[in-house]
Amino acid sequence: MPEPSKKEIKIPVESVKTGMYAEHQKLYPRQSKGLFTNLKALSGIILLGLYYILPWINWDERQIVLFDLPARKFYIFGLTFWPQDAIYLAFLLIVAGLALFFFTTLAGRLWCGFACPQTIWTDVYIWMERLVEGSRQQQMKLDKAPMSPRKFRIKATKQFLWVTFGLFTGFTFVGYFTPVRELTDAVFTLSTSPTETFWIFFYGFATYGNAGWMREQVCIYMCPYARFQSAMFDKNTLIVAYDEKRGENRGRRNKKADYKAQDLGDCVDCGLCVQVCPVGIDIRDGNQYQCISCSLCIDACNEVMEKMAYPKNLVSYTTEHSLEGKKTKIFRPRILIYGTLLLTLFIGMGYSISQRDKVGLDVIRDRNMLYRETNDGWVENVYVLKVMNMTENAQTYKFSAQGIEGLKLEMPEPEVKVKSGIVTEVIVRLQADPDILTERSSKVYFKIQSVEHPDITVEEQARFLGPLNI
Repeated sequence: MPEPSKKEIKIPVESVKTGMYAEHQKLYPRQSKGLFTNLKALSGIILLGLYYILPWINWDERQIVLFDLPARKFYIFGLTFWPQDAIYLAFLLIVAGLALFFFTTLAGRLWCGFACPQTIWTDVYIWMERLVEGSRQQQMKLDKAPMSPRKFRIKATKQFLWVTFGLFTGFTFVGYFTPVRELTDAVFTLSTSPTETFWIFFYGFATYGNAGWMREQVCIYMCPYARFQSAMFDKNTLIVAYDEKRGENRGRRNKKADYKAQDLGDCVDCGLCVQVCPVGIDIRDGNQYQCISCSLCIDACNEVMEKMAYPKNLVSYTTEHSLEGKKTKIFRPRILIYGTLLLTLFIGMGYSISQRDKVGLDVIRDRNMLYRETNDGWVENVYVLKVMNMTENAQTYKFSAQGIEGLKLEMPEPEVKVKSGIVTEVIVRLQADPDILTERSSKVYFKIQSVEHPDITVEEQARFLGPLNI
């Protein structure tokens, strides 16, 4: 029997849509009011204030925070760090990592909601957008309207503010590497170096692009923290959550109506918690990795609950255990471990910085000749001493050596002056009486001491070689 005919179905190509992720829809965050909104604004003001003001503050006639790369000096609040102090950078990264683990385990994405640069600068750009374009409804209406002179003027004004603020942010960033007052003069005279110009524009437009255009996409698609945060969460971790037992079933109702008789929960399904969310999620759908714990939905919901004369905190900062009616444990093993490690490293790093040597000494023995005999029959070894002055001023150092009885130190000058931040090589000769030597290799100790500040001193060990027949 012949096979039944198959009708060919053709699907227009233009009707098929594929993609790796959902098409981006612009968010129009609604302005909220309340405790967490105020705390978030206060955090932004403090952090941005520190960022923009610190370069203009001087400490002992120099910028309080300055990373002077050409001079290889890093000034931070009265402390000077050198390339040899790079170990502290490693310690700082470890402390920062442990702090992130500690605070995430304790209070969820506290960093993301209140301190992350992406969040803080996005808030500033949203504030400028509201200042120029108006409220959420006004912005949506403006975007739907056809282009007109009024719309062009408003959009151009917003872009001017965005770009200007971004460039000022880039200028401030470079001001941490080039003295900001010198940089200001260079900008106004159009004499910035190519490197300075590049970083002003690069950092400025990175701020403009991330905070002005990409916004929540950085948090959702680019930030790795959102992906591994769940590894640090447990049921005792503070999170922003919706009380489903109390809120469901959702539904609109009259304020005076007996909503319990209508089998309704406290949620009036107003949608304000979604409208104020800067990443556009619905907190009522449960815990989601996109949530940055900014807590704006708490303020929005509490405002509605207050108007409806319902108890507050339908959406609240709580824990999964609290939602389940269980007791929340704050002091649990991982919190104690993270806290102990963090405190130990922080104290250790602080102590180490306070006890840093202000002068560095490296001893390099001349390997071309093990030893030689002088005209008077003494055994001589040659060394190269590398002296690093890690103070703010030039220092004059005097040298001495000990470890062998009657040891003589011969050098071109009895004292050597070393400029701040400079490494100076000094060739010295040690001479010892062969009758005193009892070993083929003996320990000797070089010591240098500042003439101007006798408390600045350092000692380094070396080996003195003699004849084989000792």
